[in-house]
Amino acid sequence: MSDQIRTAIDAVGGGEPLAELRRIGELRREIARLEEAQVRRARLQGYAWVAIASALGVSKQAAHKKFGRR
Repeated sequence: MSDQIRTAIDAVGGGEPLAELRRIGELRREIARLEEAQVRRARLQGYAWVAIASALGVSKQAAHKKFGRR
């Protein structure tokens, strides 16, 4: 887990709400970028969509729809 995510978790309930929402938005974008990079690595290493989907906790169709045409 990144330091940024740990910091966000530790700060739950504190701080000004709009600032916290902006920080959450930044975290979502960072997580999405990391997720996409790992899916790309998994595909390049030959992992099947079913294995990737299982690791993400989604259906094969959902994983392929989100990452398959990039």
